[in-house]
Formats: sequence, C-alpha cells, structure tokens
Amino acid sequence: MTHASASTGKTSSFGFRDVDATEKVQLVRGVFDSVASSYDLMNDLMSGGVHRLWKDAAAAKLNPRPGETILDVAGGTGDMARRYAKMARAAQERRGGDDASVIVLDYNAEMIMAGVHKGGEPEMSWSVGDAMALPLPDASVDAYSISFGIRNVADIPQALREARRVLKPGGRFLCLEFSRPTASAIRKAYDAWSFHAIPRIGGWVAGDRDSYQYLVESIRRFPDQTTFKGMIEDAGFSRVTVTNLSGGVAAIHHGWAI
Repeated sequence: MTHASASTGKTSSFGFRDVDATEKVQLVRGVFDSVASSYDLMNDLMSGGVHRLWKDAAAAKLNPRPGETILDVAGGTGDMARRYAKMARAAQERRGGDDASVIVLDYNAEMIMAGVHKGGEPEMSWSVGDAMALPLPDASVDAYSISFGIRNVADIPQALREARRVLKPGGRFLCLEFSRPTASAIRKAYDAWSFHAIPRIGGWVAGDRDSYQYLVESIRRFPDQTTFKGMIEDAGFSRVTVTNLSGGVAAIHHGWAI
C-alpha cells in the first residue's frame, strides 16, 4: 500500500502503537511484502467476503466514463481498477467515446507484481509510487480512488492534498475504507470477530498472525466517518458525502474538486 517516503519528524499510528512516520513506511511495507501473495484472501477474511459487494458499490459511485483518466491509488492487485476498466468500456460500447485510462499505483512493488500476475484489462497500466508524492502533474486525472489503503498512509492529510492536486477541475474523489459501525451491537460483534478471529485465521492460512493483527488495529485507529469527512474538506474538496456500508463497517467517502 501507499506510505510516506521521507523523514518528517512526525509520528504516525502503526496499529495501536505510535511510531515515527518514516518507520511506519518500512513497517507497512513489510506487512504488504508479507501478505501480497494472499492479499485477496486477506480481504475475504477481514470482511467475510462482503468486500466484493462494497467494491461494486464504490465503483458504481465513481461511475467511470469513456475517455477518462482514472487513478487508483494503493491499487494493490487491481481489484478496483478492473471494475473501473470494465465499466468504462461498457459505457463506451453504449455511447461511444475514447478508451479510458486506468492507472494502478501502489507503493509496494510486491503488490503490483501480484496484480500483474493476476492479469488486467486493456485500459489498465501499473505503477509503483507514493500516495504522498504522486508522480503525476497537477490537474491531470478525472477521478481518484483509494480503497482500503488510506489508513496505511503515514500522513493522511498530505495524501488527501495530493489527491486534490492531481484532479482536474470537476474531478471526483472516492475513498472506500473500513470505518466505524454506527450501532453498538454491530461494533461489538465486529470487534469480537476482528480482534479474536482474524489474526488467528491469518496465522493459519497465511502463516502471518502479526500482519493481520496490525491490519485489525489499523482499522480501529482510523478516524470515524465524520472526522474523516472533515479531513477531506480541509484538503480542498467540496460536496463531500458519506455512504455507510454494512452498518458502517465500511464507508464510501466521495467529494468533488471544484
């Protein structure tokens, strides 16, 4: 996933620990080096398989169109990018237009390699890069998405500012992320499942309990829906909306570069 690359003197959360932001980069890179080969299975474990429905809902919200340049940051093995490419092509077949361009960008080369091995769509390209220093010019993309990656970034406000920088006027921002269940009963049930079951299953299935423990803790440390909405607005986005999924276990944050 994506992280910072230079020492800033800032601290950042790594699970329940606070570490130097630069150290977080290396720690998170280690997590995703470890889980790259089982990443799609990991998402199934962490969401009970429901992440596929969440991703479908997020892709529909982004509404890819023919001729657009879409940047999928922390794109991992390309799950979202494949959806975008297919949706843009389907729209192109209905009403014409140019081919879309879907850029998968991830800080972790192992994740990109796993995605390339899995295969892509003709509209997709793959790139290793940093969410906090995107290798793209100002106002160069029509839509920016980041799915289950923003919580792994060492400096979230900087990543949001970079998203705003690379979007064209009128461009769309979308973030799909684990969030805060809105009902206490759901929250308690999800906590019990995530903290007790997921690390054990990660140990059994992937031989890596510690990485799964971090991922669960990183969900708990991530800002709630209202707080994160404010962070997106602070980065310069307008008309920011929140769509809760599965009672707030995950949420789609959407905004406009206006």
